[in-house]
Amino acid sequence: MAAHLRLRGTLALVTGGGSGIGRAICARFAREGAQVAIADCDEAGAAQTLRGLQAGDHQALRVDVGCAKSVADLVAQIQARFSRPANVCVNCAGITMDEFLLKQTEEAFDAVLRVNLKGTFLVTQAVAKALVASGASGGSIINLGSIVGKVGNLGQVNYSASKAGVEALSKTAAKELARYGIRCNTVLPGFVRSPMTDKVPQKVLDKFAAMVPLGRLGEPEDVAEVCAFLASDDSRYITGASLEVTGGLFI
Repeated sequence: MAAHLRLRGTLALVTGGGSGIGRAICARFAREGAQVAIADCDEAGAAQTLRGLQAGDHQALRVDVGCAKSVADLVAQIQARFSRPANVCVNCAGITMDEFLLKQTEEAFDAVLRVNLKGTFLVTQAVAKALVASGASGGSIINLGSIVGKVGNLGQVNYSASKAGVEALSKTAAKELARYGIRCNTVLPGFVRSPMTDKVPQKVLDKFAAMVPLGRLGEPEDVAEVCAFLASDDSRYITGASLEVTGGLFI
C-alpha cells in the first residue's frame, strides 16, 4: 500500500488533538487515510482541527482525560458514532505548570500528573478494554512522553516525573497487551514548537536550538511522522519501545 494511505481503514483517537503536536498528528493521520476522533478539553480547538483535516469521516469530541467518567463517555461516543472502537490511540493531551522544586506547590504537582500520567492511564485502559471486548485483531497505542522524562529539566519536576511515568506505564502495557495483539509505544519529543513553547522567550528558544546537533527545534510534523509510522503496520514488530524525536539532543 502506498505510504500515504498506510492508515486506510484505521480509526484513530488522538487526545490533545486541539492544538500543537496533537493537531499535527490528526492532520497526518487523515492524510494517510485514517478516520480521526479528535479529543480535547478545548472544544473550540478540536473543532478547528476538524475543519482543517483532509476530507473524510472525522469527529471532534470533548474530554477531560483525568476523569474516568469523561474518558468512558468518550469511548462510548466513538463506539456509537463509528460502530467500532478506535484501533489506534495517541495520548497527546498534556499540560505544564513549571516551577522550581523548592517553590513547586502540591496543587501544581497533582494537576500535571492528573492530566499527563493519570490521563494516559485512563485512556490507554479504556481503549484497550474496548478493543479486547470487541474481539478486534490488534491495535496500536502511542503515548507521548518527553526526553525530559529521561534527563530531567530545570523547573519541571512535575512534568518530568509525569513523563517518566508515561514511559514506564507504556512498557508495562506493552507486556500485558501483547497477547491481544495490541502494541504500545512511547514517543519522546525534545524541544518542539508548540503552544507550550510559545510562552518561552525567543532568546531561550535560540539557546535550546543551539544545543541540538541537527541545529533546530523540532516541528510538530516531525513528531506526527513518527506517530504515523507507529500507528501503521510498518511498525508491526515494535512494542514497548521509546523513540526519541529530539534532533540528537542529549546523545
